[in-house]
Amino acid sequence: MFAWLLALTLVPLTSIEAQEGSEAEPAEEQKSLTPEDYELMKVFVDSFEQIRRNYVREVSGRELIDAAIRGMLGDLDRYSNYISPEDRKRFEEDVEQEFGGIGIKVTPELVVMTPLPGTPAYKAGVLTGDRIVKINGTPTSEFPKGRELENAIKMLKGKPGVKVSISVEREGAEDPIKIEIERAIIRVATVLGDKYDDNNEWDFMLDEENKIGYIRLTQFSRRSNNELVLAMERLKSQGMKGLILDLRFNPGGLLSQAIEISDMFVEEGRIVSTQGRYEQQFKKWDAHKSGTYSDFPMAILVNRFSASASEIVSACLQDHKRAIIVGERTWGKGSVQNVINLEEGGSALKLTTASYHRPSGVSIHRQEGATEKDVWGVMPDDEFKLKLNVKELRDLSEWRRKRDVIGPPESEFVDRQRDLAIKGILAKLNGEDAADEEKDEKAEDKDDSEKKAADIRKLRDLKDAAFVPKRAIPLPAQSAS
Repeated sequence: MFAWLLALTLVPLTSIEAQEGSEAEPAEEQKSLTPEDYELMKVFVDSFEQIRRNYVREVSGRELIDAAIRGMLGDLDRYSNYISPEDRKRFEEDVEQEFGGIGIKVTPELVVMTPLPGTPAYKAGVLTGDRIVKINGTPTSEFPKGRELENAIKMLKGKPGVKVSISVEREGAEDPIKIEIERAIIRVATVLGDKYDDNNEWDFMLDEENKIGYIRLTQFSRRSNNELVLAMERLKSQGMKGLILDLRFNPGGLLSQAIEISDMFVEEGRIVSTQGRYEQQFKKWDAHKSGTYSDFPMAILVNRFSASASEIVSACLQDHKRAIIVGERTWGKGSVQNVINLEEGGSALKLTTASYHRPSGVSIHRQEGATEKDVWGVMPDDEFKLKLNVKELRDLSEWRRKRDVIGPPESEFVDRQRDLAIKGILAKLNGEDAADEEKDEKAEDKDDSEKKAADIRKLRDLKDAAFVPKRAIPLPAQSAS
């Protein structure tokens, strides 16, 4: 048993969430287990055996090992964790944003939010608002309570080319409609526009009159940079003059993608650097002029849920004065994780190995116990700070969810943060500085206030003259209005 525990192998693997592929430490830094380590391992093995032998119910060795590794990582930091064999496939799908499925977005109540254009579900006639009541003949009402969505996803995903049947309740139909769908490889787009156009493709031109483009990046996955190039080329062909890059609610992703996307908008200078325990973890990445989109003003939308790779991009473009940052302070995740294979890739560690620093050299990471006065995250530019309350965030999310369907319903919702970004870009296009514009508005308000004060003083003087005359003069009767 002891020998088996020590035989777990660690192999490099490309990683996610502002992470890099693992590299072996220099020979002088690699340390063999010490005698003290072996003694501690004996304590662990003894505990393992005692639990397996004497615990109130039977537990497998796999359960105990998984729990032990999770426990070790859980005490290190919030971003280091264990990827079990059961979670490994889901982890890879998250990295690649690619899986075998039918191509729908569903709510926890199994109501179809939208079929993704071009997918098997879309071609088979699944509609927004359909409620899934059966999958392969199994009623969804029989799924464990609170885990309906989890079970539905497991049944809907699977090997491409294999058919799956669903029954849906549809408004206006008396009986559930059975639809047979053949699974295919589903590639989830991470670059989205404001809404679908008449051809069921994303419309990236937000303001046709002023030619302001709008791109949402939901995650930094393997193909995000290529998707972004396609969107940018489309906007260029439409005569785009300004761009809003929306990173709100973006939790991060691949460090390599954050670097490549930053490089798309910055011609030269530092993009990001990392610092770690070993010499080779001190790295830096610089921008290249080739292929840069730099002849238009930009605004980046961020909020408290923009993290990791989102912060790398927004910090880089802010430090280089390439974009104005609009919204609220970001999450504050400035750590780099490496994913290291265990059991020949059957499971893995996601381990914090370094921290990253913005071009100015400042760390973005929010340390435990940090306060609002401490330096962490990415702060919006002074004149573009606009924090939404909890209700406004919920309204924004709900509006965005409804707008992301084909043929979205009409809504009176106003995205105040996005409107502020548009204002900032228009100021740049008009050759104005938004800060100067705000100062001018304040100056005008001050002038108006001073003028009003002067008028009030004149009225008071007139009143005094009327009520304190040199000679007593009968005043006309006054009526209240």
